[in-house]
Amino acid sequence: MPVSVFDASLTRHLWSTDELRAIFDERARIQRWFDFEAALASSQAELGIIPQAAAAEIAAMATVDRIDIEAIAAEVRRIKHPLVPALRALQRLCRPEHGEYVHFGLTTQDVIDTGTTLQLKEAHQVFLRDLRAIGRELARLARRYRATPMAGRTHGVHALPITFGHKCAIWLTEAARNHERLTQLEDRVFVGSFAGAVGTQASFGPQAAALEAMVMARLGLGVAEISWHPARDRPAEYAGVLGLVGGGLARIANEVFNLQRSEVDELSEPFNEGKVGSSTMPHKRNPAVVENVVTLGRALRASVAMMQETLVQEHERDGAAYKAELKALPEACMITGAMLAQMRYVLAGLAVNEAGMRRNLDLLGGLIVSERVMFVLAERVGKQTAHELVYEAAMRSVAGGRAFTETLLEDPRIREALTGAELAEALDPARYVGLAPEIVDRVLEETRASGWLD
Repeated sequence: MPVSVFDASLTRHLWSTDELRAIFDERARIQRWFDFEAALASSQAELGIIPQAAAAEIAAMATVDRIDIEAIAAEVRRIKHPLVPALRALQRLCRPEHGEYVHFGLTTQDVIDTGTTLQLKEAHQVFLRDLRAIGRELARLARRYRATPMAGRTHGVHALPITFGHKCAIWLTEAARNHERLTQLEDRVFVGSFAGAVGTQASFGPQAAALEAMVMARLGLGVAEISWHPARDRPAEYAGVLGLVGGGLARIANEVFNLQRSEVDELSEPFNEGKVGSSTMPHKRNPAVVENVVTLGRALRASVAMMQETLVQEHERDGAAYKAELKALPEACMITGAMLAQMRYVLAGLAVNEAGMRRNLDLLGGLIVSERVMFVLAERVGKQTAHELVYEAAMRSVAGGRAFTETLLEDPRIREALTGAELAEALDPARYVGLAPEIVDRVLEETRASGWLD
């Protein structure tokens, strides 16, 4: 019976997706090992290292559907080795004289590392696809709400007006950078391991370089410049970029969570008929999806930290690193896949309450545009003096719960400098969004020109 949140029927939809689980389940893992063994045998036969008949049979038998995984697992527990039982199972599928050529020259970590890289490359395409889909939703929101004013907040409180489109454009540019990071690391990360026991390729003979190139070409992977058994920067880098992707998604989710608060009511995640927020409070519409994404982000960062721990190894290699990776890297990928899928859903159906945004803009009675009042006043009395005058009026307004207009106009120095009409115009928050709409337009044009959403 499943015990992991990734596999349990009640929780797996929260922590992973069917697509990512299929990539990282044990059948897929063993198949990737066999794919490597088949590519090796075929390449060795092409170079005359092993008989062609042996290679053909190894390649034909190298399918996980032909083996008993439970029997292999029992043997793993008995002999305490993660790969040999699977190799013996493949060997037994072949005629004795052909099975002798299975795993001819490789070491265990070559197979495990290359198999993991093949799984990672497959997951990578899912991540790029879903990140582009999220980017398209963010671009749509930025375009639609380019000039929709809302309260900008710093340190958790009202600062100055912004537009919701501007907020979305910031999310969009971060997603673009993460997409770029993922594509930039492909050549570095998606390389196979073909090193032999201690990285010298001694077991492959004088044709090692040619053999490696042929094997990796068959697998669709790059050739490493030297053994990376003890140098785990490649998988650690990939996990680190996933941490950035997940961090960006969790930040958006956290913002939706906060802006869905009853007191704020500016955004809300999609609501579907029958969705229940509480077992005792019938009225609740909880931000369940974005709340889960925030949780996933925390778990993802923990996996990234574990991947960082694998960077320190003993001598030419030890087992501690890749064994930790077998947990942390697939989990990081499944979590990232879940975050992408869930935020794609949220952004596609995001409810934007423009009336609520306008209501909150007026919540402080004009205090949110104190900067604008100050700069208008500065044209008449100087910037530092204007700051002092507006500050004093603002503090009186906050302390006494009085209208900002009232406290401004009770100061004769302000009354002498500004007319009532000038002050009224300065206090309109919708007129003080700066270049936000133009910035959004520029970001959208740069996004279109880059082509990353195509």
